[in-house]
Amino acid sequence: MGQFNNLQAADGFIVPTYVAQPEGAPRGAVVVLQEIFGVNSHIRSVADRFAAAGYLAVAPSTFERVKPGVDLGYTEDDMTAGFELKTAVDALPGAGVLPDIQAAIDYAAKASGAKVGIVGFCWGGLLSWRAACQLQGLSAAVVYYGGGITAEAEIARQPQCPVLAHFGDQDQWIPMEGIQAFGNAHPEVEVHVYPASHGFNCDQRSAYNEAAAQVARERTLDFFAARLG
Repeated sequence: MGQFNNLQAADGFIVPTYVAQPEGAPRGAVVVLQEIFGVNSHIRSVADRFAAAGYLAVAPSTFERVKPGVDLGYTEDDMTAGFELKTAVDALPGAGVLPDIQAAIDYAAKASGAKVGIVGFCWGGLLSWRAACQLQGLSAAVVYYGGGITAEAEIARQPQCPVLAHFGDQDQWIPMEGIQAFGNAHPEVEVHVYPASHGFNCDQRSAYNEAAAQVARERTLDFFAARLG
């Protein structure tokens, strides 16, 4: 089990961040980016599992600039609330929440003394892609069904570190033609498509697909082991 620490972004903003420590010296560090539901029990459990695999795991609260302490579930009302918060974040001026993610990367590097990777889910997957393209200090990035990642403006970005991307072929938010366009534009990105829906990694959602989640996790751990060790 981890605990929340306060990190400070470059502009002085305080970012509550869930930090899960591994036993012994970290083999690397992983920044975990939330869905539109906050750093909830699922995201904390993801961080805990990375810690159990030997990584320092750091999950910043990327809704904090628009609403503190967000911890939603997966009902229709939660979905509506999460979309509203994401819209509010999208409307933030300047770099938005990227400075908060940079603060998490910097903390992870300093606290672990090791290389840093990043992984994000849904909206966090999009932010993970943007971090790989725009932020400093990353050695690897993993994107799980990044909502919006197949938009032209996102495809036009160029990653500065190796990227692994997981998609579902039954994702109502990310059509296959978009996934194909993304993959064609970025042959350097390792893209995997699963017989699954959006959110297939989350065991608290009806879309959870245990088989797909397990294969994606194994690929993610192998990807990080090769680049963060």
